Amino acid sequence: MKQRIQRLLQRVLGFDRYLYLFSLFKVRTLGRDRIEGDVIHFVEMMPTDAVVLDIGANIGIMTVHLARRVSRGHVHAFEPVPENHAVLRRVVAHYGLTNVSCHQVALGDSEGTLEMVMPVESDVRMQGLSRVLTGGESDPDRGEHYEVPQRTLDTLDFLEGVRVAGIKIDVEDYEQFVFRGGRSLIERCRPVIYTELGKGENRRVCVDFFAELGYHAAVLENGSVVPCDPMTHEKHNFFMLPGPVV
Repeated sequence: MKQRIQRLLQRVLGFDRYLYLFSLFKVRTLGRDRIEGDVIHFVEMMPTDAVVLDIGANIGIMTVHLARRVSRGHVHAFEPVPENHAVLRRVVAHYGLTNVSCHQVALGDSEGTLEMVMPVESDVRMQGLSRVLTGGESDPDRGEHYEVPQRTLDTLDFLEGVRVAGIKIDVEDYEQFVFRGGRSLIERCRPVIYTELGKGENRRVCVDFFAELGYHAAVLENGSVVPCDPMTHEKHNFFMLPGPVV
């Protein structure tokens, strides 16, 4: 039923307008969505003067909430997919968020270009599942394909010398490459990191990466962030916190 409604709305409204209206709706209702409690807690952890990175900003839903929180700080929002990025900019303008910079670039562990796909299922374009094609895809042709520029966090001039307090990242199993390309920034700033990690190799690599940097993993339970073993935990939303478990 949900997919049928999405297909109808995308056809009637057009894809760009559908994304824009969907983003505005989610911005207004996010606080009532229990599923999003983890990321909302991350937002509330940020100081009001913080610099925060929103990596995989998509259509700007969390960008808005982060920008409102860090009213005396700044949000750098990264979204490489053209349709998503256009809506991100439009949403930022709609809310008059002068403390947001939008960057139409993918992040990884090298400079260059890469291929991304926005899945299409039953004629519904799934913008929230857009991902990097890394090879070995079972059916890579089912969707809209894009060639996008890739940078690394450690080579971005506008972050040089900037104290980054937090990173929210959701890039569909490409996290390990983003972290690897931002190792120097993470070591320098020691930001709080909120990341979605599905079970599998990407989670293991990310957990090992942060353990090497002296971080520990935690999850939100009953309103509190508590340490956990991310390799056995059922949750997919993790807080990577600097320092050992206290």
